[in-house]
Parts: sequence; C-alpha cells; structure tokens
Amino acid sequence: MNTSFADLKRSRTSNLESLLKETQKINQPNADQSGPDERFWKPTVDKAGNGYAVIRFLPAAQNEELPWVRYWHHGFQGPAGQWYIENSLTTLGKKDPVTEYNNMLWNRGDQAGKDQARKQKRTLTYIANIYVVSDPGAPQNEGKVFLFKFGKKIFDKLNEAMDPQFEDETPVNPFDMWEGANFKMKIRNLEGYRNYDKSEFDTKAALLQDDDALEALWKTQFSLTEFVDPKNYKTYQELETRLNAVLGLDGASPKPQTNAADEDDQIALNRPQKAATAPKQQVADEPTMKVDDDDDLSFFEKLAEDD
Repeated sequence: MNTSFADLKRSRTSNLESLLKETQKINQPNADQSGPDERFWKPTVDKAGNGYAVIRFLPAAQNEELPWVRYWHHGFQGPAGQWYIENSLTTLGKKDPVTEYNNMLWNRGDQAGKDQARKQKRTLTYIANIYVVSDPGAPQNEGKVFLFKFGKKIFDKLNEAMDPQFEDETPVNPFDMWEGANFKMKIRNLEGYRNYDKSEFDTKAALLQDDDALEALWKTQFSLTEFVDPKNYKTYQELETRLNAVLGLDGASPKPQTNAADEDDQIALNRPQKAATAPKQQVADEPTMKVDDDDDLSFFEKLAEDD
C-alpha cells in the first residue's frame, strides 16, 4: 500500500466509513525494551492525580491502513511474588497459555477459581499517533508527534465521535487532519483510580492551516506495525514456561480448547492452581471489578518498568 498525502486528503469520507467498520469489529502488542520508549507520550498528573492536556489523534501513517493498533497483554503476580507481564498471543489470533489456564479455572465452577481467573484476565491496549497541542505539565512536548498508549475507555470516546448515539450529533472522524477535532483530556482521580469520563472532543477544525505543514507532520508519524508483528511476540512454549515459573505449576496441567474471545465473555479482571475441566458456563450476571481499563494499563506499565 503506497499512500500519498493527496490520497489522504481526497479519501477522508471513505476513511471514516472504514474506521467505523473496524470499531464495529472491535466492539462486538510489544518489543522488549531496556528503558522507557521516548516515542510514547504520557499525560502529566498532579499530586492529587488530576491532569489536563489537549491532543490530536492523527491519521494512518504512510503505507498503513488504520490509525491505531490494538493488542492484548497480561499482568499479574504469582504466589511467590514473581510477576507475569507478557503480551498475549490472542492478539495474533493464536492460542495463549494464560487464556487457556483462565478458562480452566473458570470452568472448574468454584468461586476461588473464578476470582483467580479474574485477577489474571488479559488487558486491552491501543496505540495511535498523536500530535500534542497543549501539555501544561510538560510544555516541551507541545507541537510534537508521539505514540500514545490508551485503553478501552478512551477508544470508546473515539468511537462515539465517529458513530454518535443521537440524531442531532454529526459524526466526526477524530483522526482527520482537516475536519477532525482536538481531544481535551481531563483526568480525575476517583477513589484511587484514573478516570477520563470528563474528556471530550472540541469543535471540528483543521489541525494546521497549511497543507505543506500537515504533510511534513504526517511524514514524521511512527509506524504501528511492530506492535502486532509476530516476530515481536514470544512463542506459546516460552509463555507457558514463564507462566509455570510464576505460578509454581509443573507444566502438566490439561489445556482445554478455547478461543480468544472466551476469556472476555466469561471473565470480567490478577493468579492460578491446577484444576479439572468442567462444562462451559454462562456468566452474564457475574459482577465486574471496579477498575478503569486505562488506569489498569498504566498500573501494569509501571510494573513492567520496575521489573
């Protein structure tokens, strides 16, 4: 796919339609690093856990189809204090040992197994290119392009902009450079968790007034393909070995058939034991834990950096 800047501007309407199709699919990943990745932007919060910034989500990078990628990962602590922080192979449509183990725990039928499976559930993460419009906590970031890692709560805001609920609301492609909108990120600390509910999109406006400047900015965007490139994911055997070490398993536990969606359908959020398989159960009335996906993401990121 060889995309020119003129193609990007000309295909804005069809781009919105394509993005809506992708969000509809979603609504029904990472290389090892020795330190912080300077490509990524993170919002600054004060001592109370509150913060504010204005960013602009950017369109798909040159020669890429979507302006975001998403991947699944696990982060939980074993009984001996070791952490399992790994990307999930379900991102690639493959079987993952943690997903299979969690299904086994859940299907066992007892409350202890369900509680443990919730604590070990996978977390969904998105990555997109952004332009920082205003960053009062770190003004040196303003006017620059970064990668931004976020969870389902913020992605829902993007989806709502593209596909609004009410008839008097006009769909907006938030990734459009000309007719998109800035995202006003308002972060609050509610009961110890980071909350983004007050965040909102501004009115539609061009990011910059000059197309030459927009094209130059577009060409500085980062490729997203590495985050879902199979070569950057550990093998099933490597993940299973790590899982057994963290949980103190012998590696001989049965592995029932499952699919990538089962874990989210059955389990609502961080620990295992050996268990016998049992018939699948419907758990629509199972209570969910009070954790914001985006805050959960930042929590495990910090653990990974400290590990």
